[in-house]
Amino acid sequence: MATRSLWRGRAKFAAVTTALFGGVAAANVATSDDPSRTLKLYTAVPVRLFRDCVTAASIAFDYEYSLLGLAEDSDERSRVKHEVHLRSARKLQELCFKNGGIYIKLGQHIGQLEYLVPHEYVQTMRECMLNKCPVSSYDQVCEVFKKELGETPDKIFSEFDPVPIASASLAQVHVAQLPDGRKVAVKVQHIHMTDTAAADQATVELIVNTLHWIFPSFDYRWLVDEIRESLPKELDFLVEAKNSERCLDNFWKLSPHIAPYVYAPIVYWSLSTKKLLTMEYIDGAQVNDLKSIRKLGVQPHEVSKLVSQAFAEMMFKHGFVHCDPHAANLLIRPMPSSRKSILGKREPQLVLLDHGLYKDLDFQTRISYASLWKALIFSDAKSIKENSVKLGAGEDLYALFAGILTMRPWNRVIDPAIDHLVIRGGDGDRSELQMYASQYFPQISELLRRLPRVILLMLKTNDCLRSVNNALLQESSLETFLIIGRISSEAVIEAKLLESKSLLVRLNVWIDEILLDARLFGMQVALWLLQLKRALCWIY
Repeated sequence: MATRSLWRGRAKFAAVTTALFGGVAAANVATSDDPSRTLKLYTAVPVRLFRDCVTAASIAFDYEYSLLGLAEDSDERSRVKHEVHLRSARKLQELCFKNGGIYIKLGQHIGQLEYLVPHEYVQTMRECMLNKCPVSSYDQVCEVFKKELGETPDKIFSEFDPVPIASASLAQVHVAQLPDGRKVAVKVQHIHMTDTAAADQATVELIVNTLHWIFPSFDYRWLVDEIRESLPKELDFLVEAKNSERCLDNFWKLSPHIAPYVYAPIVYWSLSTKKLLTMEYIDGAQVNDLKSIRKLGVQPHEVSKLVSQAFAEMMFKHGFVHCDPHAANLLIRPMPSSRKSILGKREPQLVLLDHGLYKDLDFQTRISYASLWKALIFSDAKSIKENSVKLGAGEDLYALFAGILTMRPWNRVIDPAIDHLVIRGGDGDRSELQMYASQYFPQISELLRRLPRVILLMLKTNDCLRSVNNALLQESSLETFLIIGRISSEAVIEAKLLESKSLLVRLNVWIDEILLDARLFGMQVALWLLQLKRALCWIY
């Protein structure tokens, strides 16, 4: 009886709430400057919020009911938990696809959080979030063109393929041809993004704040702040176009030795607006497509070295970093000027796509981050702590910060062995990482709350690059860490020379540089010996 009364009370409350919301919505639509858009907003928000609540309740109930009564350390509980993780990940994936936009981006981010969420979630999101995003219809594309350029695509281009070659969370890309015959890629923003972006931010904020209220250790309010700051920039394609040009300019000015090997498509400014971006069409292989990369005559390990070097230069020397380097945003093609070697091999060129999400690192943050990575490579515990504290981790969580950056436990981080940071990629390594993620979840949440948002984006970039390197090499590479060690050390040395005019200090810095070269050479020799040992083991 009490249960029936409770349900009746809830039903009455829902009816009253619906009536009030409907009345407010009708009034706002009637008085709005853009009634059709306001109507879209008021019809979309309740539906999306309802989906959020149903999915969250379904997942919570599944965990509570399925694990009820199972012993904490039993094999049965582990098996059932794995199944619940899979079901819940699929429900979350379905929610992201139905809502689209920001939710797709959140799903992509979850796919990189190996240090925080169960492997089932990471794997499920990685499998689909990058290449199965919702697609806008050709009529919707034409609507965007009319609003932005006043004409439909067929009036502007001599050819325009109505079927997109790629679709992402915020936009999709079509191939077209200019009247002069040049082939271009046209990025068109999904039309619903303008209508629902603000609403999506509000619903995500509501969910995150509610979860934090129920589970105080789950503090992801920083994620809401980051979305609020970065999304308007990502929705402005003119900002993206400027970012791409600034990125290339940085390479030519600050890293000329690698500049020819890094490229971004030319922007056609007269055919670009906030919601349309027309660029040079680039033919290449996705960075994780090993078969296509090899067909181009390029070696995957050379691609791995190039990606590591390019992003290390951005992080430690440029201070202007592409923060979304997942596989769909990195293309590989042979260097246009290079010829095949006797063995038919070509040098790779890295083509950077999707320049919507960049972060500026101020001088002190950039040098502290470079110093931290230098310390991690050389197992310098004192410097790891010092620079982790400078970056906001605190004296109590610096070891955890080092572990998240390297995906290694503290005892491995400070191990003096040459390959102490290399992850072999086996089940043992994965289980160890998941164990730490589960064991230290509250501390990880607290660390993410403390760190500056720019460092959180560096963590995301770090996760993306690790995923790319794993796809190219099937494991992390010692050579990758040598590259990071060299470039981070160079950045620290350059900063010291810039900050001091004292000849004595400069002399000390030059001595440090000589010692560093000797140390890096020793590590390179050790790498060659390790590779020789593995080759001999394989032969015999």
